[in-house]
Amino acid sequence: MSATIIELLGKDADSLLNHECKTITKDQIHLPSPTHVEDIWVNSNRSNQTLNSLQGLLGNGRLGNTGYVSILPVDQGIEHSAGASFASNPIYFDPENIVKLAIESGCNGVASTFGVLGIVSRKYAHRIPMMVKINHNEFLSLPNKYEQVMFGQIKDAWNMGATSVGATIYWGSESSRRELQEVATAFEMAHELGMATVLWCYTRNNGFKVDGVDYHTSADLTGQANHLGVTLQADIIKQKLPTNNGGYNATKHGKTSPLVYSQLTSDHPIDLTRYQVANCYMGRVGLINSGGESKGASDLSESVATAVINKRAGGMGLILGRKAFQRPLKEGIELLNAVQDVYLDKSITIA
Repeated sequence: MSATIIELLGKDADSLLNHECKTITKDQIHLPSPTHVEDIWVNSNRSNQTLNSLQGLLGNGRLGNTGYVSILPVDQGIEHSAGASFASNPIYFDPENIVKLAIESGCNGVASTFGVLGIVSRKYAHRIPMMVKINHNEFLSLPNKYEQVMFGQIKDAWNMGATSVGATIYWGSESSRRELQEVATAFEMAHELGMATVLWCYTRNNGFKVDGVDYHTSADLTGQANHLGVTLQADIIKQKLPTNNGGYNATKHGKTSPLVYSQLTSDHPIDLTRYQVANCYMGRVGLINSGGESKGASDLSESVATAVINKRAGGMGLILGRKAFQRPLKEGIELLNAVQDVYLDKSITIA
């Protein structure tokens, strides 16, 4: 194992690298593999062209044909405002530099907006799999609202040469039922045209904060969000890394089981993430965790730790953006490569 990975994990190295899941054991999980498409999707209802698109994503970049993915997502110009996202590194106001970062860092694909990918699609659609993010939380209205709205049509993503589309649903929000209906319709069209689908399964409700504790990233609530996402026939699920558990018990809404907390999870981050994987049809649908916001000096160690947790839990990879593009190009490439190195390291195995 790379000494660099051990050094970056620091005091958590032993806990993260040597943990064994005794909750949901590894033999129950469908693990990522070079034959993921043949193992999982060949017998599904996905068309030949969708299988081709999935394989194109899984077969590209430094992680090509390993079963794992490293995706660069840059839709924060809408989700968080362009100024907040790009002021620290203004080169990324230019969409071409976003695509260049994904290519030069060896990512499997690049995920961004209709506008970003559309304006450079003729130059790059054949060079890297493009994923069009079809809906966003428009962040200029006053007061701020948290509501995903469609920004374009699936046919437009197909016409520009995209091989996949991504969407967000704010599960638990007032608009979640409208969002799920829109996304279900969009994903059906995407599959009909032969594109793969990726769903950002985020929870969003002020009621998920109880007695000063934020349960938006609890394993039980995010796990159920994942389970709703795979029901919409997402091919890959994007989820934030779990930070706690017991959201259902705290909010006292919905339904859960005591076994979720006594047998299917523990307080270990790998076990919490394993529960997220289990809700993705035991790993049949790949789980990619997000990299989160940039915090500066700790970004590299946090990104490597997230990758180790995701991989050892049975996940398919990371979709990491801000930690990479909010720093100089060379440093961004080095950070993405460090994350990819975790998935290339065969000594880091499933827990």
